[in-house]
Amino acid sequence: MKNTGTLKVTLPSEREIVLTRVFNAPRQMIYDAWTKPELLKRWFGPRGWSLVVCEIDLRVGGKWRFVLRGPDGKEMGMEGVYRELVPPERDVHTGKFDDYPGESLVTGVLTESGGKTTMTATILYPSQEVRDIVLKSGMEHGAAESYERLAEMLG
Repeated sequence: MKNTGTLKVTLPSEREIVLTRVFNAPRQMIYDAWTKPELLKRWFGPRGWSLVVCEIDLRVGGKWRFVLRGPDGKEMGMEGVYRELVPPERDVHTGKFDDYPGESLVTGVLTESGGKTTMTATILYPSQEVRDIVLKSGMEHGAAESYERLAEMLG
């Protein structure tokens, strides 16, 4: 599935990717879906992929670890550390994929208005080179599918 337009992707600087998506749900529901393993396992990852490892120590300094398994059995691991948590509006964490270079800093912000929530995720990479590797990996389409699955789960 290509990005159907529900996920807006912008490149505000040579080291950043910003993902923006509006969900028809209150921000507490979105925050819970971001931070609770039992909910993450229902939506995180592109269609056909499953979240087979989902470990979250939800506190500043706490670590997280995810492993996605694709339809072909291939696995993709990622991990990071929580830097700032302001439930239900803000989550700042590091992120590193097992098979890609560099560590990113992800700032997720949830803004609620009229029962809808705008999610803005700003991903800062160590260099333009690393950002471009991630873009070429199909990240936009994977993220779009993942957030589409989240919207479906939220109803």
